[in-house]
Amino acid sequence: MPGAYWKHFKSGTDIRGVALEGVEGQHVDLTDEVVKQIGGAFVLWLEKKVGKSATELVISIGRDSRLSGERIMAALQDTFVSAGVKVKNVGMASTPAMFMTTVDINCDGAVQITASHHPFNRNGLKFFVGSGGLESSDITAILDLCEEGAMPEAAEGSVESSDYMNAYAARLRKLITDGVDAGDKPLNGFHIVVDAGNGAGGFYATKVLEPLGCDISGSQFLDPDGRFPNHVPNPEDKKAMESACKAVVDAKADMGVIFDTDVDRAGCVDSSGKEINRNRLIALASVIALENNPGGTIVTDSITSSGLKTFIEKDLEAVHLRFKRGYKNVINEAIRLNNEGINAPLAIETSGHAALRDNYFLDDGAYLATMIIIRAARLAKEGKKLEDLIKNLAEPMQSVELRFSITEPDFAAAGNKILADLEAYAVKMGWKLADDSREGVRVSFDRGSGDGWFLLRLSVHDPVMPLNIESDVKEGCKVIAVQLLDFIKTCKGLDVSALEGYLGL
Repeated sequence: MPGAYWKHFKSGTDIRGVALEGVEGQHVDLTDEVVKQIGGAFVLWLEKKVGKSATELVISIGRDSRLSGERIMAALQDTFVSAGVKVKNVGMASTPAMFMTTVDINCDGAVQITASHHPFNRNGLKFFVGSGGLESSDITAILDLCEEGAMPEAAEGSVESSDYMNAYAARLRKLITDGVDAGDKPLNGFHIVVDAGNGAGGFYATKVLEPLGCDISGSQFLDPDGRFPNHVPNPEDKKAMESACKAVVDAKADMGVIFDTDVDRAGCVDSSGKEINRNRLIALASVIALENNPGGTIVTDSITSSGLKTFIEKDLEAVHLRFKRGYKNVINEAIRLNNEGINAPLAIETSGHAALRDNYFLDDGAYLATMIIIRAARLAKEGKKLEDLIKNLAEPMQSVELRFSITEPDFAAAGNKILADLEAYAVKMGWKLADDSREGVRVSFDRGSGDGWFLLRLSVHDPVMPLNIESDVKEGCKVIAVQLLDFIKTCKGLDVSALEGYLGL
């Protein structure tokens, strides 16, 4: 395992750090020297992975709109070139497009410089090979090489500018043209508002939709700006989604699309200005994925609602498998099921990470938006709307997420003990434990006891235990929280102030 210094850059399957000053108490650690060491380690790792020497490797580099992106790209590029690598510099790009460079232009590896929706001062590196994004163990291996100070031998490489984003946009346009089957302007008469949040997603409005005849008036924040001056580029952010919803209503558009910074996530807005996000987005994506896969399995994360499960299993006559939080966990589970002969066409998190089997199980917000737009355009011919597809989805009256910090040094051991104790407590209390929970402890409550459920789990990466509660009755979440309070107060090493604050104690 890498030492504490290098280990702190690891964020699941990504590398992240502070790249700009400007936030009190956070000092730059993703320096040029650190980036160069990580880049050199990636070259060594990739040599072994693909069985080529550095001078035979082709690696693409892209970045989102973050202010530190150009600096980090320059440091990374210098490292690759000095190792003899042939570099394809894509410039401003989406994360999914960078993976596609390994498919379409034969890159051995790809690096996207991004920190997703995190604050402006942070940045990071996301790596790809032809089989997909790197696993957590791969990132550990790269950081182990950094710990050793390992670097490739010096050689002379090269740099070539690449306009791959134009090819990527053309691929999405072709999907819409083929899917709608209405000539070379299949979106004539259709009005879609795009909110890119000043991230890398503005291309979707101007290079994908507009050339197909779509009215994109009312679209907002399409210009890249790493200060993110308007709202956080994050479909899960309340302010961001409210802004997108308002833009759709103001423009009297047929629908809206909102992307995160690097376009690996998306959310939608229907014609009435209501968000299609979280459980609603999963329901809509499930309808689309199951169109040619009747009875298939939809893999989601663990915090999806009871109403969604009913919608997938009753209305869509499919299988809903709740798995663990973490988009790679969900994707890998869907891949595993398919390898075992089980038809699982979609892996999707409530965060908006959606990966379809038809698209290499790549979590690609632009691809998901494209599939939704195709369906919307086809529905319009029948006088129907997107929202008609999910009208039977029962949604909770209330939902809340609370986060408890773990104060014990070994937070994983402390968290797992709390979960084991909670399961025993639930049995003692006669609570109804979920029979399909693959993460944490999920308990359901009948009408009169909150009419809903809670899920307590251990965060994938951080010393935190998130608690999700949903209820179908007014004040039901608090009714459920009160029942959990007696147990939570006994947990050693758990800061329960969030629950006490929620209950007004």
